[in-house]
Order: sequence, then C-alpha cells, then structure tokens
Amino acid sequence: MKQYIERLSLLWSVSAILLCLMLTACCKDDDDDEAPSTRTVIVYMSGENRLSSCAAADLEEMKEGSKLIDGNDNLVVWYDRAKKDELPWLARIKNGVLTDSVSIVDLGISEKDEQSSDPHIFEKVLTYAVSHYPATEGYGLVLWGHAAGWTVQDSIAYSRGYGVDNGRNDPYSDNGPWLNIPTIRKVLEKLPKLTFIFADCCNFMCLETLYELRNVTDYVIGSPAEIPDDGAPYETVVPAMFDRKAITTSILDRYSARYPNYLPLSAVKTSEMEAVAQATRTVMEVIRQQQDSEYADMTGTIHYYYDGSGYSPFNPAYNIFYDAGDFVRSHAPEADYKKWREVLDRAVIDKRISTSWETNKSWYKFYNDFTMTEEKFHGVSMFVPQAGGLYSNYNRDIQKFAWYTNIF
Repeated sequence: MKQYIERLSLLWSVSAILLCLMLTACCKDDDDDEAPSTRTVIVYMSGENRLSSCAAADLEEMKEGSKLIDGNDNLVVWYDRAKKDELPWLARIKNGVLTDSVSIVDLGISEKDEQSSDPHIFEKVLTYAVSHYPATEGYGLVLWGHAAGWTVQDSIAYSRGYGVDNGRNDPYSDNGPWLNIPTIRKVLEKLPKLTFIFADCCNFMCLETLYELRNVTDYVIGSPAEIPDDGAPYETVVPAMFDRKAITTSILDRYSARYPNYLPLSAVKTSEMEAVAQATRTVMEVIRQQQDSEYADMTGTIHYYYDGSGYSPFNPAYNIFYDAGDFVRSHAPEADYKKWREVLDRAVIDKRISTSWETNKSWYKFYNDFTMTEEKFHGVSMFVPQAGGLYSNYNRDIQKFAWYTNIF
C-alpha cells in the first residue's frame, strides 16, 4: 500500500510538472505572438520655399537620430523641397537609411498638384503614414517649415498659418498658399488622436492655435516666437520624440541646448485648454471693465514677433503675438492675475525662458525691446485686438477661431 501511495504521489508530481511546462510554453507562445509596442512619428517637411536649403541638412540629422531609436518604432518623413526634377516623397528612416520610399505619384497624387500646403495632400500623406505604420503607443507629428501662429489666409500676404508652398520649386520665394490652423484641425480629426505635435516652426505656441487643436493631440511643443532657419537639432531630438517617460521635457532640453538663451520654448497639455479659456474669459471681463478705452495699451508688453522693417524697435501693427501672461499681469488686478496664472500653469507644463530672440527679417539680429524675467515669461502668446492699420484684418480673422467665440 505504501509503495502504491509513493508511486501515485510521484505520478501526480510528474503530471504537475508537465502541466506547468505546458502552461509556460503556452504563455511564451502568447508573448511571442504579441505585437511589440511601437510609436510612429511623422515629420511633415514643407520646404518648397526659402527654407529649402535647410531641408537636406535636417534630413541628415534625422538619419543620425534614427540610429538611436528602437527598431520597432517608426520615423516616417514627408520630404518636399524646392528642387526641380525632384518629386516629393515619403519614406521611413530606419538605422540611418531611407526605406519603403514612395513618391507623390505613388500616393495617387498628380504631379501638377504637388503643393504640400494643399489640405488634400496633407491628409493623404498622414493617412498613408498612419495606415502603413500603425502604432500601439500613439502617434507624433512634426510640423517642419514656415508658420505664423494663428493668422489665416485673409490676413497679410506673408503670414498665414503653416507650411507655405510656392509651387514653383523656387528656393527664394515664400509666396504661395498656406495651411490654416482650422484646416489642420479638420484633417487631424479624421485620424487617430496624436500623442504630440512638435511644431518646428515660428510662433506656434499661441492660445488661439492651442485651443483649436485641443481635441486632436495630447501635447503641443514649440516656440511662441520666431525660430532660426536651422530649426531643431534632430540628431538628438529624434530620440527624444520616442522617449516614453518624459517626452516633452526631453524635446525641450535638446532643442534649447542648440540655442541657449535665445529661443523661448514651451510644452502645453491640451486637456487643460478648456479651463484656460474659461479663466481667460473671466479675467478679460475684469480687464475690460477697468480699461479707459476700448483697446488695451500694449506698449512694453513682451512680444514674440518683430516689426515689418527689421530695424524699428516697436510697431504694434506687426507685434500681434503678445505674451499672454504678461498682458494679463499688466492689465488685471493682482488677485485676478494669480487665479488665472494657476490655471495657465496647469496647461503650460514645461518651458524654457530666453531673454531675447532672433527676427527672420534680419537673421543674427536679436530683439529685446522689453525686459524678460521669469515672472513675465509664460511660454504662450495671445492676440489682443487693437485699433487701426492691419488690425482691421486681424480683428476680423480671429473670429474664425473657437478661442475668439469663448473669450471676446
């Protein structure tokens, strides 16, 4: 009987071990079949304009940066520059090499319609990239090119939205159609919600744009001011865009390292923009009640755009991007400003201060006709209606934005 019990016990032990091994094998097979986590970042390079000469150098930087990202991740680039006999193309960059390249014709777009600022092309490129490089950990979008904040097609000839394309392969011209921010929003609404938009272009971090894009991306990263033509150092920024722990901080750190103390930068959490709009509406009511005239005096307010000539220190007809917080701090009672600032700080989750910045009217010319301090720097701009001059256009065009309907 004892022997029988010992054999039975041994049989149960062996069976248990075999069952464990089978379960382990099944688990391992399941893990092996599981798709690895991936992130897809799409760089949209709209360079058929005066930035064309910078495109090739930035592409090489992206190739270097791609060597430092995980093999499962996707860095996809749309490349359009002002070069005759060269069609725009889309490709993945993997380990420093262009792969899976397709031309604009392969995407089903006629050569005669090859302007990157065409909303149809913008949508076609992004849809192709998302469908061919699906991601389990979200998508990022880099907007590379010219930009002028929230301004739209009806404003002034050289400042309207993002991504001007002259359509003539002219490396010296910025005359052509642009993509307006509401148009970008409408295209992005058709795609999976983005993890981030990194705006490597001028004047993007304005409350009007951030509010317009609040439902299509979790974060927006960029500058409220003009940026140098060279843009981001992609050999270090590319790996930062695939950082799973602190993506906004990683991008800001690497970008600001190239331009220490003369490129203001910020990162905004878009889910907080509704609260910012409500707080701004409340504080604007207080400001309007205290004003002696219909329009606020903006003299001395921190601004992120230079005047038209490139030499005069201040021209309010061109300085339409004012630091939002410096305006509120200067015009609202201290208690109201502090309440508003608490709300804004929950949206602007990170920023890098600068005391001056360049103007694209005359590169290597810095302007600082104001005194910048930590208290005055809020990392985002805001349009404040003014009287006369070009403001008649701006005051009209701002009404195309959801921000205006909530604030004014």
